[in-house]
Amino acid sequence: MERSFKELLEQKTAETEAAVYAYLPEEKGFQKTIFEAMNYSVKAGGKRLRPLLMMETYRMLGGKGKEILPFMAAIEMIHTSSLIHDDLPCMDNDELRRGKPTNHKIYGEATAVLAGDALLTAAFETALEQSSGVPSDRVVAAAACLAHAAGARGMVGGQSLDMAAEGRAVTRRDVEDLQKLKTGALLSAAAEMGCVIAGGGTDDRAAVRRYAQKLGLAFQVRDD
Repeated sequence: MERSFKELLEQKTAETEAAVYAYLPEEKGFQKTIFEAMNYSVKAGGKRLRPLLMMETYRMLGGKGKEILPFMAAIEMIHTSSLIHDDLPCMDNDELRRGKPTNHKIYGEATAVLAGDALLTAAFETALEQSSGVPSDRVVAAAACLAHAAGARGMVGGQSLDMAAEGRAVTRRDVEDLQKLKTGALLSAAAEMGCVIAGGGTDDRAAVRRYAQKLGLAFQVRDD
């Protein structure tokens, strides 16, 4: 019996989630609390859109095997890091995320900041240390793509624009620029990293990047 799109999406999301969880730290040792805080937010749920998009782009361009998995985990770690920090009192001051108490409500503000920081650095640790079998030039290119998307020219820059826009009128262009960075940057990186690890060329990278940027804008319009 042919499966519906919803059923197929649910299956792929579950597979993606399992792949991400496999790279989370064990909750033991003297750093147990920070590991728990990191894992709490990663396991709080979500669409897993970014790692799923990375996997599908990788497969579309001929990628096979499990070499993409650590990069999928890395991008979800960075996305989760941003959510932890966005929820802090100094940012959006949210008490709930996906129907559950936000990280700082469970672990306190200081630990939440550290959990976000730890996930950010764990992302690159995972991508660089667990990428056995991937040509080094592809690993470097994928890590560079992720770093660019996560920083001031990407996700962080978008959050900065979002905070600056509070309490003032903004134009449509302002909103599009903000969302291109805050949401679109990591989505674009997800698609481009899948392309890179599969061995796609410059034109392939540009094509999937454009697609993901449009996808990010559509996602944000629907989400808002």
